[in-house]
Amino acid sequence: MKPMTTLNEPRFDPHCLNKYATLMAAGNGYLGIRATHEESYSQQNRGMYLAGLYHRAGERDVTELINLPDVVGMEIEIDGAIFSLLSGEILDWRRELSFSSGEVARDVLWRAPNGRRYRIESRRFLSAAQKSLFAMRLSITPLDGAAQVKLTTGIDATQTNSGRQHLDDISLRVYDERFLQGIYRVQGSQIDVSIGCHCAVTHAVNRLSAVNRKLMQHSTALVAQGATLCCEKVCWIAGNPDATPDGLEAQSLVALKAAADMGYEALLTASRQAMVQWWRQSRVELDCDNVQDQQALDFALYHLHAMTPEHDDRASIAAKGLTGEGYKGHVFWDTEVFLLPFYLYTHPETARQLLRYRWHNLPGAQQKARRNGYQGALFPWESARTGEEETPEFAAINIRTGQRQRVASALAEHHLVADIGWAVMRYVDITGDDAFLQEEGGELLYQTACFWISRTTEVEGHLEIHDVIGPDEYTEHVNNNAFTNYMALYNVASALKHCPTALLAADFKAKAEDFIARLRLPVPDMRHVLPQDDSFFSKPFIDLSRYQAHAGKQTILLDYSRAEVNEMQILKQADVVMLFYLQPGLFTPETQQASLAWYLPRTIHDSSLSKTIHGIVAARCHDPQTAYRFWREGSQIDLGDDPHSSDDGLHAAATGAIWLGVIEGFAGVSVEQGLCVAPRLPEGWRRLCFPLCYQGIRLTLELTPTHLTMTTSAPLTFRLYGRCVSFSGQGSWAYQDFI
Repeated sequence: MKPMTTLNEPRFDPHCLNKYATLMAAGNGYLGIRATHEESYSQQNRGMYLAGLYHRAGERDVTELINLPDVVGMEIEIDGAIFSLLSGEILDWRRELSFSSGEVARDVLWRAPNGRRYRIESRRFLSAAQKSLFAMRLSITPLDGAAQVKLTTGIDATQTNSGRQHLDDISLRVYDERFLQGIYRVQGSQIDVSIGCHCAVTHAVNRLSAVNRKLMQHSTALVAQGATLCCEKVCWIAGNPDATPDGLEAQSLVALKAAADMGYEALLTASRQAMVQWWRQSRVELDCDNVQDQQALDFALYHLHAMTPEHDDRASIAAKGLTGEGYKGHVFWDTEVFLLPFYLYTHPETARQLLRYRWHNLPGAQQKARRNGYQGALFPWESARTGEEETPEFAAINIRTGQRQRVASALAEHHLVADIGWAVMRYVDITGDDAFLQEEGGELLYQTACFWISRTTEVEGHLEIHDVIGPDEYTEHVNNNAFTNYMALYNVASALKHCPTALLAADFKAKAEDFIARLRLPVPDMRHVLPQDDSFFSKPFIDLSRYQAHAGKQTILLDYSRAEVNEMQILKQADVVMLFYLQPGLFTPETQQASLAWYLPRTIHDSSLSKTIHGIVAARCHDPQTAYRFWREGSQIDLGDDPHSSDDGLHAAATGAIWLGVIEGFAGVSVEQGLCVAPRLPEGWRRLCFPLCYQGIRLTLELTPTHLTMTTSAPLTFRLYGRCVSFSGQGSWAYQDFI
C-alpha cells in the first residue's frame, strides 16, 4: 500500500484553535474526542462524545449529543509559570495527525518568559482495538537548567454543552491510590457513564483531590537539565445509551488496570494493527500532480472511520460526526445520500447497520406522519436516538425585530423520506442482499411509499405534491419540486416492484399504480432545461457572482431576507443537479448538460455538499476538468484556509462526498444496469487505485488515463463504457477499444 499521508498544523495560531481541534479529532465510532491542546485557552472548546448518547436539558431545549467530562486537559506549571503558547516564544513547532494510526503528536521547543528553554512533547490516540480506551503521553525536558514541574490532570466534569449540563455525579472514587473513576448519570434517567483514568508520572510526588466536579491528580517533580519527565495517562470511557450494563463500575476498573499495565506504546501498536484491515478495504490511492488530492482522500476516509458507530444499529452518523456540537449531534439525510454509498461499496455490513437505524425509528416516523394527516412513515428532518422530530422550532432571533423565524424543514422538507427509500434500493443493488428486502428493507420501502401516496393533492386529474422544500433550502414552500416528485415516484415504483406481498395492504397495488400513472412530473423545456418547480422559471434572476465568491458563508442573507431570496432564482444548491446525480438514467445527456449550464450561474453553493455533486454530474457530462475544479473546492470545505470553517465540528457528509467525487465521478462507477465503469480521470492524475465490494465480490480497480485493470475474488460481469465484459480473476482493458 502507498504510504499514508498526514495532516500538519503549520503553526500555532490562536484563531485556528477550534478548526484543528476538529480536523485532528480522534474517533473510533464509539467515542469522539476533539484535538484540543492539553493546556487551556479561553477560546478553545473541548469535547468528548459517546455515539448515540443524547439528552434534552430543559423543556425549551433541543435534544443534543452530550459533551462528556474532559480527560484531555492538563495544567502544566514549569518553574512557577503556567505553560501557555500565548506567552514566551515558540522556537520550534510540529503538530501532526497520522491518518494510519489516528495518533496526534505535538513537539514544541518553548522559551518561557524567564528566558529558559523547554522541550514539550505530547502524543495521544483513541484506540481502534479497544473502543473505550484513550491514551496520552506528555514529556517535558528542561534544556537550560533543572526545573520544578507541576502537572494537574484527571477528569473534569465541569464540561458542558455550551453551558448546558446533562450529567450528575453519582460516584467519585480513587482505587489503590492510583486509579481515578467517576460515574456520571444522564439527568432524569438511569443511564450511567463510567470514566476512569490512570496517570503515571516519572519520579513525581502525587496527591489527589475531588473538588467542584473535578477528580484530579497533582504531580510535582524536580527534573534535571536534559532529563525528561514523562506522564502516561490511560483512560477508559464506557456507557450504553439505552441502559447501564450490570457491573459497569467494576468492569471498567478492571479494563482500565489492564490497559495501564500494557503502557502507551503497546496500546498504540494494538490500535494501529486494528486499523490495517479497515484501510485495506477502504484506501483510495492516487498518483497525481497535486499531493493534496491524496491527503484529502486520506483525511476523508480517516474521519469516515472515526464517525461511524459500527457497533450500534440504534445510532447513526451525525452531521458533524463525533467532532463537535454543531447541529446538536443530529442525523440528517446526509447519512443516506452522501455517507452510506461509501459503506455500500466497501463495508456493506456497516451500511446495513446504518439502514437499520431508520428501521428502528419507524414507529416515531409513523407517529409523525399520523400527526400531520398522512399515512406511512414521515421521518424527522433531524433525528437523534429515537424517531422523534428533533428540528428546532425556531431559528436564531432577528436582533432588529426581536422575532424568531420558524424553521420550515421539519414541516416541508420531506424528500428525506424518498432518500431513505433510494438508500434501501441502492443497498440491495450493490450488495445483492435480497433477504434485507424481506425484512427491514422491505418495511422501510413500503412505509415510505405509503407516505408519498398519501402526500399528494389532486389537480385536474393529475396528482401533485404541494408545499415542499427540496435540497435547495433557499426555495421554500413550492409545488411539484422536481427532486421531490421524481424521488417519490422512484420510491413508490420500487416498493410496488420489490416489497414482499406479505407486507403490503390489500389496496396498495392499486393505489401505487394510480400514483405512478398520474403523478405530475416536471419535464425539460425547449432548451432541455428541467424546471426546479412550478414557479422557479418565472422568478427574477440577479447576478450572484459576488456571493459565489464567498460560497458557504450565506452572505446573500446579509443583503436579502429569506423571504426575498425565496422569490428570486437563487439556489443554495441545485435540486435538479442533485436529482441527476441520484437518478442519471432518467434524463438524456442533452438535458443534463443544458440544465447544469443553466443552473450554475443561479447557484451560490452555500451548501457544503453542492460543489462535489456538481463535479460528479460535470464528469458524467464529459467535462473532467470542470469536475476536478469542483471536487478540489469541495475537498477544501474543512481543509481550506478558512480559520473557522469547522469550529463546531466537521462537515461529515463532505467527507463522503470527497470519496464519491472520485469513485462515481472520475472512475465513473455506477450500478444503474449492474456494475458499470466509465473512467474520466482529470488531467494530472496518472493512476487511481481503489477497492470495491459488489454483490459479495471483492474487487480492486486500477485506472490510468488509457487503461483499466481489475482483479476480483470471483468471476464477474460488468460494463465498461456501456459494453459488457465478463472475466475471472484479473483483466486489463484499453479504453479506446470500448469508446
